[in-house]
Amino acid sequence: MLSSGVCWPMPSWSMDFMSDQLFDGRRFRLLTLVDNFTRESLAIRVGQRLTGDDVVAVLEAVRKRRGAVPESIRVDNGPEFISKSLDWWAYFNKVTLDFSRPGKPTDNAFIESFNGRVRQECLNQHWFLNLADAIKKVEAWRIDYNQVRPHSSLGGRTLQEFAGRVGPGGSLPQASHRTGLAGHASGSSSCCLRFQTVVAA
Repeated sequence: MLSSGVCWPMPSWSMDFMSDQLFDGRRFRLLTLVDNFTRESLAIRVGQRLTGDDVVAVLEAVRKRRGAVPESIRVDNGPEFISKSLDWWAYFNKVTLDFSRPGKPTDNAFIESFNGRVRQECLNQHWFLNLADAIKKVEAWRIDYNQVRPHSSLGGRTLQEFAGRVGPGGSLPQASHRTGLAGHASGSSSCCLRFQTVVAA
């Protein structure tokens, strides 16, 4: 049981782009989206051209699946992330876009590390015959990463198992305007959320 007073980091996600090529040399892109606390890969969208509208479509799909949005999303200053489409979505959903400083990839260190893993474990291990083949293989890797692979730092649990223990519905507790949980500033420089009710583990 988790009782009142338990402190959680404020929910935040990170997004970034990667690129690779098909067997015939045509380039394609990947939009990666991760939860900064649970470390889950929330989505990897594969396409030859990905726009700000595609970014919003991915976020909407994840929002509907999880039933919640984060407090903030860390992104760089790429054109897709400064688009009007994403700005409108963030405003409407009360999500802060946390832009990294130009030339400072360490501002978004976790997703940079995650992308390195995608590159090493998936992109460098496969030939992609066409875009559909790339989508299939990348999604298979993402499912394995979330649902199958045990993580020693989580006591041998998978990321999905860990996320299921973190809060209601398998996601972090959300701010009061989303789920009725009140925000509270911690003693450190970062904010956290505190439960106002007892939640079953």
